[in-house]
Amino acid sequence: MTAHLRVGLLGAAAIAPHALIKPARQNPRITVTAVAARDRSRAEKFARKHQIPVIHQDYDAMLADPDVDAVYVPLPNGLHAPWTLRAIEAGKHVLCEKPFTANRTEAERVADAAEKAFARDGVVVMEAFHYRHHPLAARMSEIMQSGELGELRHVEAEVCFPLPRFSDIRYDYGLAGGATMDAGCYAVNVARLLGGSTPAVTEAELQTLRRDRRIDRAMSAQLLFPGGATGRVRASMWSRRLLSIQARAVGTAGEMRVTNFVMPQLFHRLTIRGTDGRVVRRERMSGHASSYAAQLSAFAAAVLDRGPVITSAADAVVTMGILDDIYRAGGLPLRQGTRQQ
Repeated sequence: MTAHLRVGLLGAAAIAPHALIKPARQNPRITVTAVAARDRSRAEKFARKHQIPVIHQDYDAMLADPDVDAVYVPLPNGLHAPWTLRAIEAGKHVLCEKPFTANRTEAERVADAAEKAFARDGVVVMEAFHYRHHPLAARMSEIMQSGELGELRHVEAEVCFPLPRFSDIRYDYGLAGGATMDAGCYAVNVARLLGGSTPAVTEAELQTLRRDRRIDRAMSAQLLFPGGATGRVRASMWSRRLLSIQARAVGTAGEMRVTNFVMPQLFHRLTIRGTDGRVVRRERMSGHASSYAAQLSAFAAAVLDRGPVITSAADAVVTMGILDDIYRAGGLPLRQGTRQQ
C-alpha cells in the first residue's frame, strides 16, 4: 500500500475539473498525473489549463502507465463498462461516473471483475455518486433508520433540469443516453436510500425526442417496496418541470423533505413535518467539504486505507436493474454499451 494516489483522467470531460481536478488540489493524498483523450490536441489544451504533467496518446497508453495508480472515467455512458473493465484488467483502481454502465448485464460483468480484482490485488472500483458522500445523505439515512417518521408509507424523488441542446451526447442512444440514465439514476439511487430496500417498478411513462423515439427526455415511474410502501421517481432533461431536485419520505409519524440532495454544497434544506403538516424542524449541513471533495477523499481512503466503498460495483448492479425495468415498463429499448473508442 502507498501513502499517495496518482490518478489518470480517461477523457477531457467537462465534469472532470469539478469532480476530480479541483478537489484533488485540496487533498494531499491525491495527484492528477496524466490525461488522455481521443483528440490529442484537446488533451494537450486540457493539460495546459489544469497543469497536468503527462499527456498520453490514447486510453490504452494511460492504462499501461506504471506511474498511474487509478483512473477516473467520465466518458459517455456507453463507454463506462468497457473502459472500466480494461482498467481493472490493467490493475488500476477506478472511479467511474454514474450511471455505472449502460444496463444491468454490463454492471454484473463489471461487478464480477471488480470483486475478483479486489480479492486478488485489492483493486477498488467505485461509482461516482458524489452526493452519497456528503453528510446530507448520511443524515437522510440516519433519520430514516431512527424510526422518527414511523412506518414508511411513501417515497418520492425527482431530478429535473433543462438541457435543450439536443445534440448533446446525453441524448445519443448510441452512447446510452436518456433522461432516465443521466438524471433518473440519481432519483432511483436516493429512493433506494430512503426506502432502505430494492423497489419493483410497477409502471412508467417516458416522453421521447421527436428525432429519436428511443431517447427519453423525461420519465415518471411508480415503485413498490417490499414492505408495501409506494414510491415515485421523476427525471427530465427537457420537460415542463424545468428545475426540481428534491426527495421526500412519508411515514405514519411524519415526513421528511429534502431540497437539492444532489449538489448540497450549493444550497440545500432538510425539513421534518409532523402528521399535521406543521414544521417540526429544519436542518442544514454547513461547514462541510463539497460532495465531490468528500467523494474523492472516500476513494483515496478506500484505496490507501482499505476504507469502505458505499457506492460499490455490486450496489450499482441494483440501480442499473431498476433503470432497465423503467425502460421496459415505459416501452423503450434498454440502453446498450458501446465498443471501445
